[in-house]
Amino acid sequence: MSSLWQRLFGGAAPTPAAVPTLAWLRADMHSHLLPGLDDGAETVEHSLDLLRALRELGFRKLIMTPHIMGDFYKNTPESIRAALEQLRAAATAAGLGDVELDCAAEYYLDEFLGHKLADGTEMLTFGGDKRYLLFETSYMNEPLNLFETIFELKAQGYRPVLAHPERYTYLYGRFGEIEKLRQDHGVLLQVNLNSLAGYYSPAAKKVAEQLVDGGLVDFVGTDTHHLRHTEALLRRTLPQPHMAKLRQLPLLNNTL
Repeated sequence: MSSLWQRLFGGAAPTPAAVPTLAWLRADMHSHLLPGLDDGAETVEHSLDLLRALRELGFRKLIMTPHIMGDFYKNTPESIRAALEQLRAAATAAGLGDVELDCAAEYYLDEFLGHKLADGTEMLTFGGDKRYLLFETSYMNEPLNLFETIFELKAQGYRPVLAHPERYTYLYGRFGEIEKLRQDHGVLLQVNLNSLAGYYSPAAKKVAEQLVDGGLVDFVGTDTHHLRHTEALLRRTLPQPHMAKLRQLPLLNNTL
């Protein structure tokens, strides 16, 4: 952890026991480290920098989830797995082989996702035979086909995981709707860790805290795209009081 700590705060790093850590989670199941696929890491070198930072924060498994989004991010299982193998080789050469690297995807709920489900296209999941599938929606506009898509995902044996529900402005002031997604429709919820520090907005922080207080969080993720995300985790997120509450929840990260 010393390099990350020294870069942020200067001076000598504290003893390992005194350094905040996310090792209790073991696995991060939402990040954008695979190089050249989306708005995350652009190069292998950038990927390795992010990998080092997450390793220093205590993670020992990373499930990387590049965007799959209509005509914008035309990623496929083949292109994602190819980038994974490229990063695995680079990580081993860089002495980072003790971090297990795997991949899934973050699917955008659009008409193209519906076509994939209808056509039986291979979908990237995580959690082995649990078949967790990470998906996101528009931040501003409530999708008209949300419940139809959830039903179809479950009908095909997937376990839908909604990425960062605290960031969807169309759900602000409608916390009961988030509860219903989980309790009535079986959607698992993944909160971004940096939301607890207000990194995205005060409103996202409030909803994230409500989700933690209500015991409605199934997964947490870093959603790492850039080094500023990992730096915010150490500087702003780990000291947050809701991090202690989060540790009391039966999160699924360390089962992956």
